[in-house]
Amino acid sequence: MVAGSGFADRSLTTNEVWQIVATAANKLQIDGKRVLIIIPDGTRTMPMPLMFELLQQELGSRAAACDYLVALGTHPLMRDAQLSSLIGQPVVNGACGPSKVLNHRWDLPETFLELGVIPGDEVSRVSRGLLEEAIPVRINRMIFDYDQILICGPVFPHEVVGFSGGNKYLFPGIGGPEIIGWTHWLGALLGSYELIGTYSTPVREIIDMAAELVKVPVACLSLVVTEEEISGMYFGTPKDAWRAAAELSAQKHIMWVDRPLHRVLSVMPSLYDDLWTAAKGMYKVEPAVADGGEVIIYAPHISEVSYTHGPDIDKVGYHCRDYFVKQWEKFKDAPRSVLAHSTHLKGKGTYDAETGTEAPRITVTLATGISEGRCRKLNLNYLDPRSVNPEVWRDRESEGIKLIARAGEVLHRLRSPGDS
Repeated sequence: MVAGSGFADRSLTTNEVWQIVATAANKLQIDGKRVLIIIPDGTRTMPMPLMFELLQQELGSRAAACDYLVALGTHPLMRDAQLSSLIGQPVVNGACGPSKVLNHRWDLPETFLELGVIPGDEVSRVSRGLLEEAIPVRINRMIFDYDQILICGPVFPHEVVGFSGGNKYLFPGIGGPEIIGWTHWLGALLGSYELIGTYSTPVREIIDMAAELVKVPVACLSLVVTEEEISGMYFGTPKDAWRAAAELSAQKHIMWVDRPLHRVLSVMPSLYDDLWTAAKGMYKVEPAVADGGEVIIYAPHISEVSYTHGPDIDKVGYHCRDYFVKQWEKFKDAPRSVLAHSTHLKGKGTYDAETGTEAPRITVTLATGISEGRCRKLNLNYLDPRSVNPEVWRDRESEGIKLIARAGEVLHRLRSPGDS
């Protein structure tokens, strides 16, 4: 049973949000329990200061402990100043008053505890035969120090899993490297173009299977948000709350275009500070771009490919899926998540192994602080960001030219007969 509400045509009031949080606290019966709340990092739009205040009021005042764990996946660790900005309260040495506010330490092997294994035959079935290896399921052992886990985060269209949120905050949010790598690579093999903005995906099924191995009680507050408002909030199991939010997200976060776009300028906001995260400016618009078109990622503030995975990306560059699949012996030892990221940014394309010719469907151009030389080495096009005037791109959709003034969260799709 899901509690909460959402609207495509209005935002929730602060009182409505508070009532949903209060309902969640009452349903969880958290008096005297130790509660761990799993939250997003700063790369997601999320009214975390408001949510932190309400969660502390409704849960923190009643629970024996109410701590917070940032689901980083493999994103960079957040400093106290960044955590303070995230929750809207001072964080000193990983604590805000009696509550701990902690990074998921994905960088430390001792962080993880193995829960079990998803057998190879199940992986093969779910992946439609694309993968056959068993997947070890490891998770941050911290969750077993608590009586109740509460996921609290937003839902958006997502390139690997269809829609983000729900159990994705466990895997990859606080999961081990094996399931992160294999689920992202499976998403790449299936194709972001096909998966993004769909409800039922093989990757979501793998993640939900892994979540069934977690024996601590897990509940979820799933939000549907824009930069300005909370459109919906749902409380329930991670699967049920996520599904309700995803259905509203499909209304709020998918923009339909009537004609294919030929050139797109994706202006990336400051919450993306490297290309690893700013790549969303490409794959959130790819389905609406015509063959032979171009997507320009405009982010003068970004000067690094990835603060975590940069050296590995420099080794492999950016290529379409078949470039790696048809040369697997050459790339089989590369991190799967890096190969997946590479294909997501490059988009659909073909590779002729006999001639060594790669033919991407569209051109990806960086207008960032990353140098032209590095862009070329990475197999990406370059544009001097100083030459870009976003205003020139405005209101030109009739020409197939699109300015996305705040790219990264809204998915653009080409309308076809029967779409709504």
